[in-house]
Amino acid sequence: MPERAKILLVDDREENLIALEAILSSLDLVPVRARSGEEALKALLNTEFALILLDVRMPGMDGFETAAHIKRRERTRNIPIIFLTVVDSAPDYAFRGYAAGAVDYLTKPFDPWVLRAKVSVFTELYNMNKRLAEQASLLRDRLSGELPPGAGDQASVLPELSRRLTAVEDELARVRELARKSQDPALAVPLSDLAERVTRLRAGFDALS
Repeated sequence: MPERAKILLVDDREENLIALEAILSSLDLVPVRARSGEEALKALLNTEFALILLDVRMPGMDGFETAAHIKRRERTRNIPIIFLTVVDSAPDYAFRGYAAGAVDYLTKPFDPWVLRAKVSVFTELYNMNKRLAEQASLLRDRLSGELPPGAGDQASVLPELSRRLTAVEDELARVRELARKSQDPALAVPLSDLAERVTRLRAGFDALS
């Protein structure tokens, strides 16, 4: 079974973390808590996350500073960040959030359905990228003439690669439709990047076939 995607929840208040976990409990993911920016950066050292839900107002290292550290690291710079803050925050908070590298910005109290929908789509994108990387690895092995152990000859490998790639393309179409219905502009760039990777992989496979 594939490993479930992990979501990093960063908030200095226990009740907020409990609320986030409750909202996301119906999704097939693993929430990981961090009570400060420093704790979040430590968690990111050894664990791969699909998404970060980051509170802006925290004592010590606030959300903006935490995001800046995340985006400076090669290993973590591409992890999507959704900022969370109270509705009476300064008007420039949203601008600062996007400038810090956030893909989205939600104010508290937020609609649980909206947050759950956004997290669900970003998790789907993460899982698709993981599967796409696996298919690309198989294709590279075939191109270099190194068949996986027990894979057999080319006649048996190519149909399996084609089946897996077609499944990724079908899932991409489904996620695109979900994004279209949600009308969420934050999904445009990651979806475009993923579609380009799928197109390149298909072109490589067609050349091999």
